[in-house]
Amino acid sequence: MDLGLKGKSVIITGGAAHIGRAITLAFAREGANVAIADIDMPQAEKVTKEVAKLGTKGIAVKTDVTKFEDAQKMAESVITEFNSIDVLVNNAGFDQAMPFTSTTPEIWDKIININYRGTLNCTKVVLDHMIQRRQGAIVNISSDAGRMGENREAVYSGTKGAVISFAKAIARENGRFGIRANAVCPGMTLPDTEEEFGEHSMWKVALPFMTPEMREKSKQSYPLKKIGTSQDVAYAVVFLASPVAAGHITGQTLSVSGGYTMI
Repeated sequence: MDLGLKGKSVIITGGAAHIGRAITLAFAREGANVAIADIDMPQAEKVTKEVAKLGTKGIAVKTDVTKFEDAQKMAESVITEFNSIDVLVNNAGFDQAMPFTSTTPEIWDKIININYRGTLNCTKVVLDHMIQRRQGAIVNISSDAGRMGENREAVYSGTKGAVISFAKAIARENGRFGIRANAVCPGMTLPDTEEEFGEHSMWKVALPFMTPEMREKSKQSYPLKKIGTSQDVAYAVVFLASPVAAGHITGQTLSVSGGYTMI
């Protein structure tokens, strides 16, 4: 099936690692031009080489999504390079799992700024362009933690819930301009290897703690009895971005979590 993404211009924030990397490569396989907006340039450049092998064009744009000026420059660079922005995937995210009583305002700020303010910044800088062209798709990567709340992830859960509501509001405000906005909620999704992320990824610290015993225990909490992959999430994002397959879908929240939530 032709998803209508060939030649389209796609921005993926945090597109250099793990889920973001899988999303980047999935769009490239559909023939889209991809812009990786990331702070980890060595990892981003590595992924652009993978994109080139798939026969399409990829660029790496150094972007701190928490800074509005960075987001502005990133959008300008993508328009200059590709002439348009057709799809924005707000994927950049961060978490630091611990009981809320152990958190600090500094930790709150980091999680809120990356997960929520970053989504606000990047959406703001592409919307005027999309409105002018009267077309566009925005996909926010949220989390099932944002749908139900999760133990040891209180602040993260709050930001991911905000990302869902924000997508719905953007969908309501901008549907008349032909712009769609949706959210994808992964459950536990682990990198397979350290090749999937760079030095700046939270997985650099978190992955070594996931012992085989912990992985097996986690599987048992899912109806499908398995942990999701980054590719599982990427398929859902590409689907929702497609003007062919999902052209009549907006303001929706899709869990890709092996049935962890059934809302």
